[in-house]
Amino acid sequence: MKILVCISHVPDTTSKINFTDNDTQFDTNGVQFVINPNDEFGLTRAMWFKEKQGASVDVVNVGGAETEPTLRKALAIGADNAIRVNTPATDGFQVAKQLANVAKEGGYDLIIAGRESIDYNGGMVPGMLAALLSANFVNTCIGIEIEGTEAKAIREIDGGKESVTTSLPLVIGGQKGLVEESDLRIPNMRGIMQARKKPLNVVAPVEVVAQTEAEKFEKPAPKGAVKLIDPDNLDELINLLHNEAKVI
Repeated sequence: MKILVCISHVPDTTSKINFTDNDTQFDTNGVQFVINPNDEFGLTRAMWFKEKQGASVDVVNVGGAETEPTLRKALAIGADNAIRVNTPATDGFQVAKQLANVAKEGGYDLIIAGRESIDYNGGMVPGMLAALLSANFVNTCIGIEIEGTEAKAIREIDGGKESVTTSLPLVIGGQKGLVEESDLRIPNMRGIMQARKKPLNVVAPVEVVAQTEAEKFEKPAPKGAVKLIDPDNLDELINLLHNEAKVI
């Protein structure tokens, strides 16, 4: 079985976010970048298929040379090969088209993408990718088993879970539940050394016209001051909740 894991290069959630050029460009100065968490859950699940069923695992990213440390980390975790499509990620459709081109050339059985990335939270790439490949698709996937060409998946739905059976080739939009946070792997020294010798192939992008464009970014409004209420003064608490917070 051949598996392709799509990797987004995203800012760490602890990073302080700023914008430049009149709030039209993201300021990368001082920002630590990591593997998108939803993608890391998928990569860890792919490692399970590699170790238990002998699958081969490639990782792919759409981005410039600055994303290569993130791909190297994926190789250190255990991926066999890495592919970087040499173009900035501009919008969901453009990214999906680049990924689809790589997937078609590689002939993959299972493509694992994160449900969404934590920077733009678009949640559109996995579905677009499946449509472009004419492949089956399971979104919000929290569990998957594969036997031969048949896949059994569990997806999260409102108020519960849904079990589905489908066939390969398959694209999933994965999230926490594919593995737990405790299952995530930290590259050890041996993995880091091996990653230096593994292939990281840079491929030219296909020509795509982006369908959207970010015009301006805006930070959330700062949180208001916290008011501490004497726990014995219930009248004041009720008054503030009713007249100021307007939640009752």
